[in-house]
Amino acid sequence: MRILGGRAGPGVAAWAAALALLALPALAAPADNADTPAHARALAAGYKALFLCSGLFEAHRTEAEIEAHELARPYPEVRPFIASLPARIDPARKTASVAFDQHLPPRIAAWRPLLGCAELPIGAQPDAAADLPDLALSPPPDDPGAAAWPMGDAGAATPTASLAPVLDRAFDGHTYGAGTETTGVVVVEDGRIIAERYAPGFDRATPSRTWSAAKSLAATLIGVAVRKGLLDPAKPAPIPEWRSPGDPRAAITLGDLLHMVSGLDSGRHGNRTDDIYFGGTAVTEKAVFAPIEAAPGSRWKYANDDPLLALRALRAAIHDDPAYLAFPFRELLWKIGMRHTWPETDWRGNYVGSSQVWTTARDLARLGMLYLQGGVWRGERILPAGWARYVATPGPAQPPAGGPGYGALFWLWGPRQGLPEGTYAAEGSQGQYVMIVPARNMVIVRRGLDGLAPGENQFDIGKFSADVIASDH
Repeated sequence: MRILGGRAGPGVAAWAAALALLALPALAAPADNADTPAHARALAAGYKALFLCSGLFEAHRTEAEIEAHELARPYPEVRPFIASLPARIDPARKTASVAFDQHLPPRIAAWRPLLGCAELPIGAQPDAAADLPDLALSPPPDDPGAAAWPMGDAGAATPTASLAPVLDRAFDGHTYGAGTETTGVVVVEDGRIIAERYAPGFDRATPSRTWSAAKSLAATLIGVAVRKGLLDPAKPAPIPEWRSPGDPRAAITLGDLLHMVSGLDSGRHGNRTDDIYFGGTAVTEKAVFAPIEAAPGSRWKYANDDPLLALRALRAAIHDDPAYLAFPFRELLWKIGMRHTWPETDWRGNYVGSSQVWTTARDLARLGMLYLQGGVWRGERILPAGWARYVATPGPAQPPAGGPGYGALFWLWGPRQGLPEGTYAAEGSQGQYVMIVPARNMVIVRRGLDGLAPGENQFDIGKFSADVIASDH
């Protein structure tokens, strides 16, 4: 294998309706280019191949478990095809292949150590998997299972009995949303796990896809780069493809990207990047070429491309692909004990950090703890002083009034949603939540496999978090 080179709201019901179009699942819009059955089948095959690959080789789940859970409620556009598309698993090569067209090769997703699964483009031959980016990096020698929490998993849990009934309701499939499927909950207070539970087939070491909660991890990596002097949110994002004389996108700042106010055209709703996520199209083939449709900093629009472009800026700033691929591990994940996390790449070696990260509930709790600790971990400063305040401060333009606001790739909660002032969160489709509650020195993680159709099986994280806080005595 080889490495390929390379600018600050009220009514929960109104917010929920807007969010269904703008943010987490936001699937009312047609998928990118999926207006033909042929392309929809290709995306469906890619969706299936990628979930099988990550589920088998990262989460170590069985094909039957993945079919019954992770693949049970996919995007509406691909649902008609998923079950009928035949899959082939090659355990030796760690690939998942899904046939979809008699005249084209199957869709292929291939696993690599550390980097997880990447998908080949539509039409690529299977042997192209040998050219996927790879990372030769040895993890720390210590045993994460034996090390004490939070660097490891030993001696972590000191359950609080008063939270047991709240966890019961989180897993009952109806209290916090009809038809929801909770797979894991971890609650950390004052650095201790005070509640933890998993659904059958999942445990503390079982990673699952973060979906858009990955955006907050991307913001954290950008924060690390800011501390190291590689990037500056106030300056234009160093996107190489925007450097031609006269390109107006050259004025878009890194902060604009982090606040979702880039002004770039990202489709009707901005959050459907299926060609990148499941079509095998690279970030540097698509996201970098969007034109401006609004003045940067003037309009908030939830857009998967914005965090992808922020990470493109990081790659350019590092200007060394092996160092870029190693950056998340060396500078963040391994330093805070996130040893069950796979940040996946596209086939050209760009981190797909708007969605394509597989990780565990405990690792997400560690990420939340880093923010509660002001970006310091075991005496070492990981994030710049003030970065936690930066990501939790409203950006220059905001989502529709009615619910949480938006900071720098984090959602902003508070008293209007029944939660303490200053609460902020990483959030992703299918019910992925990392609620950071500084007022209680608490992190509340909920993982799920809820539906991906608009309004389908939505977990009420605000109510659940309020109940956790009220029940913790």
